Amino acid sequence: MGLMSRHYESIKVRAEDGIVFVQMHRPQANNAIDDRLIAELGDALSACEAQATVVVLEGLPEVFCSGADFDEIRGRFERGTIQGQDPEPLYELWRRLACGPFVSVAHVRGRANAGGIGFVAACDLVLAEDVASFSLSELLFGLMPACVLPFLIRRTGIARANYLTLTTQPVSARQALDWGLVDACEADSANLLRKHLLRLRRLGKDGVARYKRYAAELDDSLAAAKPKALAANREVFGDADNVAKIARFVRSGKFPWEAD
Repeated sequence: MGLMSRHYESIKVRAEDGIVFVQMHRPQANNAIDDRLIAELGDALSACEAQATVVVLEGLPEVFCSGADFDEIRGRFERGTIQGQDPEPLYELWRRLACGPFVSVAHVRGRANAGGIGFVAACDLVLAEDVASFSLSELLFGLMPACVLPFLIRRTGIARANYLTLTTQPVSARQALDWGLVDACEADSANLLRKHLLRLRRLGKDGVARYKRYAAELDDSLAAAKPKALAANREVFGDADNVAKIARFVRSGKFPWEAD
């Protein structure tokens, strides 16, 4: 596959028999989301749209994805720049996982937080290690999971999404399974993935693409929510007070309610 000859810095890619494994790989940043990660994942998905029947999205053993790159936000703040990352490329990346002409599978080990939940909720199937955890921590810093919510509500409903947003507390893989965020979990998630791929590899790409297109036509909620989600994201990340809280947290490790 042409995909295998491409050089990436933030992801690792391998392929076998129509299945592409894409691993987010920023261990130095706890798999935080920056512009390069978004761009490289987008490039890989473009190739997958033409070549892959199944796309497996993975993280690191201890952290699937920790959300926005706070260190990058701190750097912009200290340079005097408030407005940060354009949210549209990330929203479109999640929409492609949800609606693209392949089966998207999130294989979650460790911690999935904030924007990491966006990746999880966007995928067709979510398989988790039973010690994985899922959380939305944004409100601790005056933010909100604006772009995550359309994908999360689509999976869990408004009540569960509201609970995760307001409590900011992590829930276990078993709880996430009960709520519909996770489809299956086991102690040996690699074996769980293997069992699912034994069946998924029997699917034909044309049939999968046709089904995904039809499913997207039945539910256009992601497209309808996009303008509001982008506007809300830009509002909270354009708030100087919120950005200052993030910069302080990165420098000192102190949450907004903790004194200097």
